[in-house]
Formats: sequence, C-alpha cells, structure tokens
Amino acid sequence: MRDLLYRYRLILLLLVLAGLGVLTWLANERSPATGERRGSAWTTALLELVVPVQRAVTAPVDYVRGVWNDYVALVGVREANQALSRDLDLLRDENLKLREALLATERLDAIAETQESVGLPMLPAEVAGLGPSIWYQSVLLDRGTKQGVEPGMPAVTDAGVVGLVTASSPHAAKAMLLLDRQSAIDGMVQRTRARGIVRGQGNDLLVFEYDAREPDVKVGDEVISSGLGGVYPKGLRIGEIVELSPAGRGLLAQARVRPAVDFGRLEQVYVVLWRSPALELLNEGDDVSDVTKPPSVSAAPR
Repeated sequence: MRDLLYRYRLILLLLVLAGLGVLTWLANERSPATGERRGSAWTTALLELVVPVQRAVTAPVDYVRGVWNDYVALVGVREANQALSRDLDLLRDENLKLREALLATERLDAIAETQESVGLPMLPAEVAGLGPSIWYQSVLLDRGTKQGVEPGMPAVTDAGVVGLVTASSPHAAKAMLLLDRQSAIDGMVQRTRARGIVRGQGNDLLVFEYDAREPDVKVGDEVISSGLGGVYPKGLRIGEIVELSPAGRGLLAQARVRPAVDFGRLEQVYVVLWRSPALELLNEGDDVSDVTKPPSVSAAPR
C-alpha cells in the first residue's frame, strides 16, 4: 500500500489540490435567494488547510525566483559600478587636465605682467633636472643656443629671480640658482631703496649685506634687484627679510632673506633673452661704449 501511494503521490497531490479548489469554490458560492455565501464553516476549515499547502508548494518556486532575481540584480549593479568607476576615472583625468591648464594660464598671465614690467623678451623653459654636481646649486633646462639661450642670461619666474644661465649647448642649458654660494646679485630694499649685495649660502636662505649705517631695514621688507651690476634687470623680486643680524662694528650689516621663489617646487622658468653688455664685452670683444647700453629688447642676442 505504501509503495502504491509513493508511486502515485503526484497524482494524489493533484487530486487533493483539485478537490480543495472545488470545495473553495463551493464555499465562496453565494445563495441565489439571499446573496450570502454558503458554507462559512467550510470556508474557515479550507483556509486553515489550503494556506499551509499552498505555502509548501510555492515556497521552492519563490526561493528560486528570489535567488535568480538577486543574482540578476547583482550582475546589473556590478556592471553599473564598473561603468560609474570608468566615468569617475575619466572625470578625474579631465579635472586634472583642467587644473593644470588653469595653473599654466595663471603662470602665463603672471609672467606676461613680469615681461611687461621688465620690457624684455622671455623664453619659457622646463626644468629638466638638477645640476650634476652636489657642490653647486643649479638646474638643467630644456632650451639652448638654438632657441637663443646663452650664458649670462637671467632666469626668472613670476615669483622672482631664479638665477643665471652659466652654460648652454644647442638644446640645453645650466642655470646657477640664487642659493649657490657663488651667486651674488645687487639688490635693494623696495621700501627704503637701501642697497646691498644678496649672496647665496648653499641653503634655503640668502644673506643681504648692506651699509651698517642704514638704520631703516626691517623684518618683512621686500628685497628687489637694483639693476646695478648689469646682470639682472631692475625691479625683480629677490625675497623677503626674515631676520636681522646683530649690528657689529664693521661697515656692513647682514640680514637673512627668504627667497621669493620656492626652489623645491621649481618646474618652469623664463629665460630673459638679454645679456649684460659687460658680458658681451668680455665674450665678444665689443667696444667699451656698449657697456653703457641699458637693458633693452635690441640688446637681445642675435
């Protein structure tokens, strides 16, 4: 008997479900006379019996459907996340390019103002690396004599003086920084016009040597190029006085100067295409009268 029931279990289950369906229909049938539903007791009994059976039958189907829907949804979410990640990378690249373009534009605007104030042509050059010697403070530039860069030409940024070109080849040049111990530039306090010499010390600060009888030099004063000496044009920023040394009995007093240029972040410089007439005299044997020529565009190297 058990084997027979097991063999025909699906048929019996279908018959039971069909019978339950008929009974449910009969229970919900309304009386033609009164319109009331018949067999309220049947309804209660059938609800108690049908709901667990239907739940047992539909539970596996609902489970499989839920797993499938969740899987499909997760696949869609993963694809959407990958697309969003690609879009985010593109936006980051575009944002980086826009910021670089903005910084470049700001630098160009600033150097245009500097060029206008100096009145001399300038050539942009990228810093290709540091100088080969650890004993000297210098940088290598990616412009050379083919572009008009020659030794003796100043290198500047929109912030101020960088240094002086000391050597050049057809497509490269080396510039000595203001920080170098051999560097010296004639400067003056912008506020009081007190003159002196700014020297490099091989570290992050410069030394401003001025007349000890000059009392009106203060911390916070800006030091600019005086234009004397014929190497640097007048009015370029050199740095800010950050410390005054105690006055001694000598003829010169000293002050510590923080450079206007951040040499640790130096990426691009502008070479002023002008060379001191004195240097032209020493290197080319020009007439002495050329020494008196002021800095001008016409003095640019040919």
